[in-house]
Amino acid sequence: MASDMSRKDPEPGLADLIAAVAEARDRGAFAKLFGHFAPRVKAYVKCLGLDDHKAEDMAQEVMLTVWRRATLYDASQASLGTWIFTIARNKRIDDFRRERRPQIDMDDPMLARDPEPTADETWLKRATEQRLRSAVQVLPEDQALVLRKNFFEDKPHAVIAEELNLPLGTVKSRVRLALAKLRDALRDLD
Repeated sequence: MASDMSRKDPEPGLADLIAAVAEARDRGAFAKLFGHFAPRVKAYVKCLGLDDHKAEDMAQEVMLTVWRRATLYDASQASLGTWIFTIARNKRIDDFRRERRPQIDMDDPMLARDPEPTADETWLKRATEQRLRSAVQVLPEDQALVLRKNFFEDKPHAVIAEELNLPLGTVKSRVRLALAKLRDALRDLD
């Protein structure tokens, strides 16, 4: 007799209501389902970390999904309550993921492209680059070498010292001397 009790439908009448919604889009049946499940879903998603207002919205979303997908409910797979609470859990997971990855604001100034340089700016940049190349070419080779490795190859002083088998202080002083000479050669650009 106890085994008969355990097999009894835990939601008597609710299966008929979801069937009426699925088959005939019965609004009255859906209103009864809504009245039964919406407060429970709201309480459930509040336990999952939503505030009262968001929980209310989520409960309505879940019930709207039940209305739209009532034909997909299969009593042989799960009870109606399990199906609805699974929908609620999945919607909460989706909501949580959206919170962690906010929408990109396309009007954010950080996303704006830099304006195209004017012809004067382009010419000035090329002229400056050419003067810099010329100034580097007239540096003593030992200074030009450490400068290229440091700035163009982006190598730290310690790595340059190891590669060239030089003391670290020598590499630093060569870079400092090269920069001072370049500064003098390009002084009129400021």
